[in-house]
Amino acid sequence: IPSAGFSLMDFNFDADFSLAKVVAREVTQRMLAERMPEHFLLNVNIPKITAEAYKGIRICRQADAKWAENFDRRKDPRGRDYYWMTGKFINRDRGEDTDIEALNQGYASVVPVRIDFTDDKLKSWLEQKFK
Repeated sequence: IPSAGFSLMDFNFDADFSLAKVVAREVTQRMLAERMPEHFLLNVNIPKITAEAYKGIRICRQADAKWAENFDRRKDPRGRDYYWMTGKFINRDRGEDTDIEALNQGYASVVPVRIDFTDDKLKSWLEQKFK
């Protein structure tokens, strides 16, 4: 089944999803019009910008970046514990062909993701070691 995940890079409760709607429609229509390869999905990120500032879609690779997560223990109004994720985003990849750079330049990023997680290099190395 052709699949895509869509994320708007706005974490506010009152986020404006109008650009996300446009991007999701375009990507979905293209996915349905074309025969997508099996065992792939698309990771789509939409920048937090106005429709006027939007430059289009860029096909990218995923940046070497991650959240350095911390979790704050807090209390809700009824005194129950809950945990709120905090931390900071660390981007170790300054490549111009990354999803983060596309977002920074006003593009929606589309990263094709392969479902097969096999590490082919390690597999070849292990095959030699286990002969």
